[in-house]
Amino acid sequence: MPDFSSYAATLKLSFKNPDLLIEALTHRSYLNENRGSVSVHNERLEFLGDAVLELAVTHFLFIKFPKHDEGSLTAYRASLVNTVSLATVAEAIGLNDMLLLSKGESRDRGRARQIILANAFEALLGAIYLDQGYQRTEEFLATHLYSKIEGVIENRAWQDAKSHFQEVAQEKKGITPHYKTVSEKGPDHDKQFTVGVFLETEEIAHGTGKSKQEAEQSAAQNALDRVGW
Repeated sequence: MPDFSSYAATLKLSFKNPDLLIEALTHRSYLNENRGSVSVHNERLEFLGDAVLELAVTHFLFIKFPKHDEGSLTAYRASLVNTVSLATVAEAIGLNDMLLLSKGESRDRGRARQIILANAFEALLGAIYLDQGYQRTEEFLATHLYSKIEGVIENRAWQDAKSHFQEVAQEKKGITPHYKTVSEKGPDHDKQFTVGVFLETEEIAHGTGKSKQEAEQSAAQNALDRVGW
């Protein structure tokens, strides 16, 4: 069992009820292999933490950007609280090493682990909120999440790749990108699409995905990376 009290201390947290921290970091899969040692998984705390996170980030953005409209604020918030963003923060604070997971889940990486990390981060917020209140939860987010907004703005992370590529292509080249499906593979229930993005007749990049829309976003992102926009 990880040393949860030491971990809390590294985050400058002191739980009145230490069981809340353990609950926040317990994945459902762990209970199946370790009956009796821990009795509650983190999904209820995740539900609570998700709501606290949305309110706190909304308030932060509302105060920080007094002249930005609702659409911009909504896009900024989505970039701050998406799975990749929360998983990155969770990993940065060492949460990955503290999770209680089944042996199978502990070996998993990639997108599945990102989802687990993001959910656990939200559960941790729920635990902090229950144990220490809203203000302390906001302070924790200010320390570990809010600073990412500068990168979101600078890198246009709030804008999806297709919109970003189109905007910059029109600005720099005077051309609107268009997309063409290059190939479709696999059965109907498990298709893999490859889509190319073109400026006039020149293919800039291609991308793959389980839908044409996903492949187009992948192609646009690859194009942005290739041309350095």
